[in-house]
Amino acid sequence: MAITDVADYAHLSQHDIDALAAALDAIRIEIEDSRGARDAAYIRRTIMFQRALDAGARLLIFGSRSRRGWMLGVGALAVAKSIENMEISHNVVHGQWDWMNDPEIHSTTWEWDMAGLTSQWRYSHNYRHHLFANIVGVDDDLGFGIMRVTRDVAWRPRNLMQPFRNALLAVIFEWGIALHGLHSEHERATSPTERSAQTRALKAKITRQVVKDYLLIPALNGPRWRRALTANAAANILRNLWAYAVIFCGHFPDGVETFTPDVVQQESKGEWYLRQMLGSANFRAGPALAFLSGNLCYQIEHHLFPDLPSNRYAEIARQVRALCDEYGLPYTTGPLLSQFLQTQRTILKLALPDRVPSASRT
Repeated sequence: MAITDVADYAHLSQHDIDALAAALDAIRIEIEDSRGARDAAYIRRTIMFQRALDAGARLLIFGSRSRRGWMLGVGALAVAKSIENMEISHNVVHGQWDWMNDPEIHSTTWEWDMAGLTSQWRYSHNYRHHLFANIVGVDDDLGFGIMRVTRDVAWRPRNLMQPFRNALLAVIFEWGIALHGLHSEHERATSPTERSAQTRALKAKITRQVVKDYLLIPALNGPRWRRALTANAAANILRNLWAYAVIFCGHFPDGVETFTPDVVQQESKGEWYLRQMLGSANFRAGPALAFLSGNLCYQIEHHLFPDLPSNRYAEIARQVRALCDEYGLPYTTGPLLSQFLQTQRTILKLALPDRVPSASRT
């Protein structure tokens, strides 16, 4: 069940929590002080690589005559879209590269290649999710408003449709994120005029995205427009499925805890750090898989330091895991497939009433 007292759950004294906070603050300062040319070169190389891969994939789709060539092109395009979405856009919009003072790579100017607006996502994700991570009834990312992922949320008959909703969300993930951001903006709007303005802004972004992916780019392929159209659609679906898997594996496998709203009352920085560590999960990954996941295989580290450069999460993770061992805290991680299957088991079992045996995650 949801944790009501983070310190008591972790069996830590106030002195321990303060010491843990100081150690994590020291990690932040160390990384901030060491950011420099190597990190800037990393993100610029990543952007150049992603754009070259995107262009190469589209040339292969256009130029090849075989079905195999089309499939290779779609695969490359899906990878390019995933890198753009996760290792570049997600992290840029978190402000991880704002310290460079580069107007092109800045959280306030970057717009990602997806249906949703980054300005709306910044509020729903950077603020509501990261600040209030896994607080039942506050964090809208806890089930994204359409699924029951913890028994702290009462079962309703509509949850019987959860397996279908889950599968549909995976396929159309970018559209779910877009609507999720709009929902958050509508909730904080103070007038119908504001809500209408946010709706119009999202509709304009969706129009631009649809025109680019399904009209303009296919038209540039001339007589072979169908080949480009189906390739864009397939690559977008593959990107959606991958993004869904990575995000869900970081938030809903066994061992990830939820919290009651009262935990944020007079919450100290150390308790906030604790909540981030207990409320997220990693999955094991080598350098290539970490890169393709936007380094969100280090979801624990990302929740602790969402605005530090993603290419530094691997070194941060070694220090965070050592602190978990020192203070007897869980460090939830495992193979990607295992984390994914645990997540799916939870979603499927919590679609059923509580009288039916539920998932191990509570």
